[in-house]
Amino acid sequence: MTVLDEASVGSEARPRNPALRESVAELRAIREQVLAGPSERATEAQHAKGKLTARERIALLLDDGSFNEVEPLRRHRATGFGLEGKKPYSDGVITGWGSVHGRPVFVYAHDFRIFGGALGEAHAQKIHKIMDMAIAAGAPLVSLNDGAGARIQEGVTALAGYGGIFQRNTRASGVIPQISVMLGPCAGGAAYSPALTDFVFMVRETSQMFITGPDVVQAVTGEKISQNGLGGADVHSEISGVSHFAYDDERSCLEEVRFLLSMLPQNNRETPPAEMTEDPVDRRCEALLDLVPADGNRPYDMRRVIEEIADEGQYMEVHERWATNVIVALTRLDGQVVGIVANQPQSLAGVLDIHASEKAARFVQMCDAFNIPLVTLLDVPGFLPGVDQEHGGIIRHGAKLLYAYCNATVPRIQLILRKAYGGAYIVMDSRSVGADLSYAWPTNEIAVMGAEGAANVIFRRQIAEADDPEAMRAQMVKQYKDELMHPYYAAERGLVDDVIDPATTRQVLIRSLHMLRSKHAALPARKHGNPPQ
Repeated sequence: MTVLDEASVGSEARPRNPALRESVAELRAIREQVLAGPSERATEAQHAKGKLTARERIALLLDDGSFNEVEPLRRHRATGFGLEGKKPYSDGVITGWGSVHGRPVFVYAHDFRIFGGALGEAHAQKIHKIMDMAIAAGAPLVSLNDGAGARIQEGVTALAGYGGIFQRNTRASGVIPQISVMLGPCAGGAAYSPALTDFVFMVRETSQMFITGPDVVQAVTGEKISQNGLGGADVHSEISGVSHFAYDDERSCLEEVRFLLSMLPQNNRETPPAEMTEDPVDRRCEALLDLVPADGNRPYDMRRVIEEIADEGQYMEVHERWATNVIVALTRLDGQVVGIVANQPQSLAGVLDIHASEKAARFVQMCDAFNIPLVTLLDVPGFLPGVDQEHGGIIRHGAKLLYAYCNATVPRIQLILRKAYGGAYIVMDSRSVGADLSYAWPTNEIAVMGAEGAANVIFRRQIAEADDPEAMRAQMVKQYKDELMHPYYAAERGLVDDVIDPATTRQVLIRSLHMLRSKHAALPARKHGNPPQ
């Protein structure tokens, strides 16, 4: 047994490496300073605007305790204009990774309390690094935007920083999901980064996006307008289509971001996560027999059709308030994520126009990029006629949707509920452009145009020469319907795979998607296509 003398016992009790302990204490103090932010006053000012701090936002977005920060001690190295005396830690942006529903997610958040969240060299390099890490790891990237644009004091260096972000946004496009959450101002060139991402969320009253602000607009055009009137959440979610989602507060916004992430894969090499459901595969949808009127001229709400066939009636609509004549949404069928594209008869009779074509095309491309099967619900009378539409380029905009469907390799199912007329029928994922399966209800009407219009063209002379033109027109309309528009005409020619009972819609779709789950379709070798713009 070894006997320790009093001197040795005393030396054991004393710290052997006091210098390291002092360094650790200093590190703890610095970290506390980093976490606290620039000042209590700055935090209070942020809260007074109804806005959360960057760290509070990250805490709401990610699973509890999962955040791992990258470069929290980073400082800028700029000089001039007083910057050499102001070198706060983090340089106005918090970057790192954590988890959402247990899956890795990368995030960066502008800290408006530091330089107004303005981007400088060090700030940009932190964002570049976390974007590179997200691409390398194959995990989604969420940006929490609340910044004043480029840091003017750093000049062109700041502008180059934005260029690096745009380049990485483009490189990550279709590889990992990218979500931009607008929680404050985003002006000038900074607004192009959200526009390059897959989804944009905005909060009413506190977030704005514009290339030139109200002062510049007034100076150039004489128009007076507020920031929200120029580029607020309602403007971009209803008029411009820049924003996919708009919410009243940050907490509900970030909660919906979490929900969206639960329906997306980690990257383009994976499929979206499946969930267990208690909704039976063979559940009959008897309500559909009464929801959709047999009269093609009577409107109804296509959302109720989607609710009826979806698991537990749940779905997440994208661009809910923009181009309302077409619905695009993510939902689940038998626990598997599915993208829905549907005409909305309640809005412009479900007709396709410029904005609807753009909205649906972008959604189809997103689903195809991230291995999300597509179900297209048709009730479309055609493309919207009009001088404004033709001069606005409906040909090239409609071609965007056609290109998106033709280029998609994911499982694709078309379901015709009622009308499917002309070019709009072809564009909305018909068998001729590559749909894997096409189904129709007994109320379907597939034709070049409506019976009335067709009769007026084909039988124009007979109608004009008849003793009773109206009676002749009615007779010819009936003849055209009986011969070319009866519900089994397309099925008899192999253009529709089956005419189904509407009550079995959910069951038919689920079984078809299950069969197509292992589908593999290769595109021709090429650098990239040249889609219409």
